[in-house]
Amino acid sequence: MRAFRTRSQFVTATLCLLLATAIGCLASAGDTKTSNTKKAGSDKQADTKKDSSAKNAPKKPAAPGPTSWASFRNGDQQLGVATSKLPEKLEVLWKVKTQDGVVATSAIVGDRVYVPGLSGDLLCLDKKNGKKVWAYRSIDDPDPKQFAPGFKSAPRVTANSVYVGDEDGVLHSVDRVTGKRRWKATTDAEIAGCAAVVGDKVIVGSHDNFLYCFNSKDGTLAWKFETQDRVNCSPAIVEKYTFVAGCDAHLRVIDIEDGKEVGDIPLESYLIASPAVMGDVLYVGNYGAEVLAVDWKKKQIVWRYKDPVKEFPIHASAAVTKKYVIVGGHDKQMHCIDRETGNGVWTFLTKGRIDSSAVIVGDRVFFGSADRNLYALSIDKGESVWTFNAGQSITAGPAVGENVLVVGCEGSGGFVYCFGKK
Repeated sequence: MRAFRTRSQFVTATLCLLLATAIGCLASAGDTKTSNTKKAGSDKQADTKKDSSAKNAPKKPAAPGPTSWASFRNGDQQLGVATSKLPEKLEVLWKVKTQDGVVATSAIVGDRVYVPGLSGDLLCLDKKNGKKVWAYRSIDDPDPKQFAPGFKSAPRVTANSVYVGDEDGVLHSVDRVTGKRRWKATTDAEIAGCAAVVGDKVIVGSHDNFLYCFNSKDGTLAWKFETQDRVNCSPAIVEKYTFVAGCDAHLRVIDIEDGKEVGDIPLESYLIASPAVMGDVLYVGNYGAEVLAVDWKKKQIVWRYKDPVKEFPIHASAAVTKKYVIVGGHDKQMHCIDRETGNGVWTFLTKGRIDSSAVIVGDRVFFGSADRNLYALSIDKGESVWTFNAGQSITAGPAVGENVLVVGCEGSGGFVYCFGKK
């Protein structure tokens, strides 16, 4: 240690040492404060970034609810009856042009509309304005010049997925949030019908003569049942059974658990339409110009209806209430039939064939025609109460859900229209 010669030198040195220590402490405190401030700022930026990411993350869509239209005929029994209301006067809310038109029924769930296009695009649109949320293509190649198998079947929407079959026989499972493929399952020919979803199973028919049951988790095959000809229809579901009718002119009742046939009813003419089921009775039109009521438990036909003058095929699926069976045909007429007796109640004549499956909304019936019109009729009298000329043939059945009606038009550049109240 250095020796101090005088007392004044000692005092001066001591004061300098104390001053230096004080300055060091203040600097250290400043550094700590600066470090804490930087850390707090960093944490705040991280929190802001996290909040921003959460805000910008894709919103999980609403699961199908009581007013949705989530499948071809709005429910497992395929009755074609809407559970959503429509305004008395319909107005065009928006329209969207498609590349090759639309021939299948759309789906409406929450604030989303799902449109199957013949271009091979499944469009997810905002219900409010028709803006595209995402588009899914049936092939991986994004080049629009490359042919993509079209979607002739209606989509089936669940809480997390959209299931839709294409004309090359591929069933696609699409994520509802991202529009990306979850999985795909392959059949050997076109899929024309909407898939049915029962628990963890997805059931769909193919033109390769088979009815397929796939596992919804990964698309693996659970079972398949062979018919004698193409399966066009969307399978109906009642209890633990599914119903399939196709070009082999048979109605078959299949146990969903194991894929075994438990009923076979000959119908004498092949079928394009999908069956509607109310209780023990199934209703379907056939290629022989008949509408049939079939007791699927007793395996017998209850009644047959045929127009007394015109005999044309029936491709459209029937809409069914407690009182009526309503279906259109290639005779250009919409037919209303008494559900109990099979007697005709009224007919309504259009100027073109009717492949569009009718939808019942309260006391009105909505459907399209090849004459380019969308019609609304009074259900009791069959009188026209509203008509809209779309300028293009309407093959697709309307979808009615979440207080709007959506229908697509056939042909190149065909529009998809959304109707409701402005």
